[in-house]
Amino acid sequence: MSPSAARQTQAGAALVVALILLVVMTLLGLSSVRTVSTGERMTANTFDRGLAFQATEAALRLGESVAQVQADAVPPNKDFNALGVHADVDSSCSASPCVDGLCSQPDKDCPERWRNSGFAGWKDAAGLGLTSLATTPQYIVEFLGGDFPCDPENPDPATGGAQDCNRYRVTARSRGAGSDRSLVILQSIYATD
Repeated sequence: MSPSAARQTQAGAALVVALILLVVMTLLGLSSVRTVSTGERMTANTFDRGLAFQATEAALRLGESVAQVQADAVPPNKDFNALGVHADVDSSCSASPCVDGLCSQPDKDCPERWRNSGFAGWKDAAGLGLTSLATTPQYIVEFLGGDFPCDPENPDPATGGAQDCNRYRVTARSRGAGSDRSLVILQSIYATD
């Protein structure tokens, strides 16, 4: 084999090696871009969830203050229909009313209000100053009843424990700025004596 033929064979091998290295570097570059974009999406989702959580927490506190106002009202629960007690006489679901975020005692045979996507009794927690960061948070206050023990450590009326304290379930929800990315729902049981 002549020296010029050997050089032509080597030049061809170098071209193949260079092309293979170029393909490998391109694949590594594309992988890096994909990793960075996934990281950015994860960061945006975490940011939206954090904003939604803060807005939901603020709405929950507002709902608890509404429950306290209802508990302190004379007569008690002035804004609840018939003191909020639901008369459940059968095993069928009869929707109990909600007005302005205040809901009467839930029917045990109905799905939870907060899980029902068609439920329209939510009250907007406007005025919290969070609307530019997330959607307006919402809350509902459900009256659970007025015959709960006032002192959990002494629940027995025979030993002096009072049984006439109210309980309210406060549920709040909010979505992050990207409404399809995050939904936060928080609940608390608010006890009054």
